[in-house]
Amino acid sequence: MYGRELEEQTVSFGVSGRLILNALVMYDRETKSIWSQFLAKSVAGPLEGTELEIIPSLMTNFGTWIKLHPDTLVLDTQTSFPIDDYYLSYYRGYEAGIIGELNPDDRLRRKDLVLGVTGDEGQIAYNYLDLLEAEVVNHEFEDTPIVAAIDREGGGAAIFRRTLDGEVLEFESIDTMSMLDTASNSTWDKTSGLAVSGPLSGKRLDPYPFIISFWFAWTDFYPDTDLYEPPRGDG
Repeated sequence: MYGRELEEQTVSFGVSGRLILNALVMYDRETKSIWSQFLAKSVAGPLEGTELEIIPSLMTNFGTWIKLHPDTLVLDTQTSFPIDDYYLSYYRGYEAGIIGELNPDDRLRRKDLVLGVTGDEGQIAYNYLDLLEAEVVNHEFEDTPIVAAIDREGGGAAIFRRTLDGEVLEFESIDTMSMLDTASNSTWDKTSGLAVSGPLSGKRLDPYPFIISFWFAWTDFYPDTDLYEPPRGDG
């Protein structure tokens, strides 16, 4: 999800019909610049090199979302054909994009989901299955302490900065929806980053931008990416 506010104007986007490394390519109607959905920036046209702001988002199921935001609006696409038929006809046998993977990387299976993070110096991917097992991962990326959390019930994944009021917090999972910071013993919602009980009740963690991607797509764009390796037991 990206912001459409640039320095001097608000742009609106359409689908160009092109692909860059299997990923959607957009155009803006105001300048006709071409934008890479995956890179979040313009790759051709008057706005070439301009970057879009990544809006922190949440992947979850609709039931969990409604619990968090009961007054939410729903986009109705008014599709004229059954959506299941669309996916069956266009994505049957989909393995590694339309043109295949260009940078095979056997650290994960090609269609494993990852939470991808980019920084000033590099990138890192967090395997969704590893996060499901751990539920909460305290980590540091480019000197920024972050926490990745998953709601096992709804499948929602989120990443937050874990520095609050100058203090770096450590978290541990306490149930499917909640995590505890070990310093204040406050309880936090994993998907919203809101402290729901304890001394820090009402405080909220700052979301950290990430995108969800298949592993093959992530490594095609970022062949030198780091991959988070969970700590392993001795036995």
